[in-house]
Amino acid sequence: MTEFLKAVLFGIVEGITEWLPISSTGHMILLDEFVKLDVSEEFWEMFLVVIQLGAILAVVALFWNKIWPFGRKNNRHPAGTTGFLAFCKKDVWMMWFKIVVACLPAAVVGILFDEFFESLFYNSICVAIALIVFGVGFILIENKNKGMRPKIRTLSDITFTTALIIGMFQLIAAIFPGTSRSGATILGALLIGVSRTVAAEFTFFLAIPVMLGASLLKVVKFGSSLTGNEVMVLATGMITAFLVSVAVIRFLMGYIKKHDFRVFGWYRIILGIVVLVYFGLSGQGSVF
Repeated sequence: MTEFLKAVLFGIVEGITEWLPISSTGHMILLDEFVKLDVSEEFWEMFLVVIQLGAILAVVALFWNKIWPFGRKNNRHPAGTTGFLAFCKKDVWMMWFKIVVACLPAAVVGILFDEFFESLFYNSICVAIALIVFGVGFILIENKNKGMRPKIRTLSDITFTTALIIGMFQLIAAIFPGTSRSGATILGALLIGVSRTVAAEFTFFLAIPVMLGASLLKVVKFGSSLTGNEVMVLATGMITAFLVSVAVIRFLMGYIKKHDFRVFGWYRIILGIVVLVYFGLSGQGSVF
């Protein structure tokens, strides 16, 4: 029962931090210092990634009409007038093609160099620096954009070039833990003139193939040796992450209609300082 309660807590933290641009990695490493699951190291590494599937399902549930590329209902841009093409939503297919383009940089680098970058940068100093640097970035860019009308105000306005640029920012997050995947992509989108709402939505959709792919790789790597308790712990974390993610995504989409991202920038800076101070004082210094 204690392990299930811990899984609930990790699910709550995952559901909150995966979508707010504040770094799920930074929060998970701090939580792990105080609350440790009584599981093997291999399962723990898999748990941290696969628990994100719960968060992804929240995106699918909330934005189904925007991401499902088939159907006649609400199909304003059919790919054709008759047959199968009449059931294809051209605008949704185009969005997915752009998402694929945006995923390419991180996918290629992740497959080839994931373990190398993890061994090089997965430490308290790098995570704290990433938290602080991107926190400052949010504040500076929001100050720069204050009063300016975004150039890109709908998902259809995103070009393949824009998608690739956003994908390059996602690559930064793939290399440097603590950057925050959502934080990096939203920051990159704001930098090139994408509105906050569109930046957030594109980031949510971009997470679907990224997290599904990462989860699949971890499950395959872990194998089929899950025990009954491990299955229940993993399911508990995923269900919790799903429920919390639904609430957090709804909150964020409502929040950014009236507010900017500067508050998250300040929060990141404070968290980065906390990470530096805590691990510095504890004598762990660099490696988790």
